[in-house]
Amino acid sequence: MAGLEPLYAWARAAVSRPQDALICAVHWELVRHGYCCLGLGDQPSPEERKSELLPAGWEANKEVYTLRYKARDDAQELLLKAIMVEDSMILNAMDCSSQKVADVTLAVADYINPEHLDDFHKLYKNTEELRTRIASGIIAPLGAPAEKARKELEAERKDPDLLQDSAALRVPPRQPAGSRAPSWPSPLSPFAVGGADLDPLGRHTGGMIMDPLHSRFPQPAPGPAAGIPGRLPPGAVPPGARFDPFGPLGAGRAGPDPDHLPPPGYDDMFM
Repeated sequence: MAGLEPLYAWARAAVSRPQDALICAVHWELVRHGYCCLGLGDQPSPEERKSELLPAGWEANKEVYTLRYKARDDAQELLLKAIMVEDSMILNAMDCSSQKVADVTLAVADYINPEHLDDFHKLYKNTEELRTRIASGIIAPLGAPAEKARKELEAERKDPDLLQDSAALRVPPRQPAGSRAPSWPSPLSPFAVGGADLDPLGRHTGGMIMDPLHSRFPQPAPGPAAGIPGRLPPGAVPPGARFDPFGPLGAGRAGPDPDHLPPPGYDDMFM
């Protein structure tokens, strides 16, 4: 608990019981989370000012400690009461603006060695647990001061390691950087004519030679009610009637001739 040692050295003359030492630790945790002490009692006094030290006379009442705190950015003001019940200390904190209350109970013997009040390095024990209890029981329910949250956010933004970690979680682009997807026209678009002439592999349609029958696309078979050219007139077969064709549908229908556009000079006998 960095910073607690000089605070305890300053307050040592007023410490006479284990609960005094515990109050010093609780006070310093509030300071670490962005609060400063204003003074004693429930009501403000004209001469009060924010300080990281405990006010004069803070240890006068060994049964009830009453301290007032204010955030460094003046966004919050807390009223802290520490009440001794046998060997335990009940911490009760209230946000003066929202009237929100948080409390936690600490067994003094779990965190203080009463026989070492003169030796700071032997006085406190289970300090990490104590910090966790205060943070989860007092700080978290009431919310950390806005200034501390803002400073932590700015520190994270300035930390290159944190920026690199957040960048690693981003979704990569669908295409590699610097690449460009080919833009081929739709074969069904009338403006796609000539697009196949740009594809040496012949994977796309729409070249200069148009296929009026769209032979590459499946064509639906004509229904018998539409008639059969050269065999049955339209309407000869009622809709929905059973009909067995007596000849191949589409007979005599010529497909596109691959030689309908011969190369220049095809009739030259010397080619």
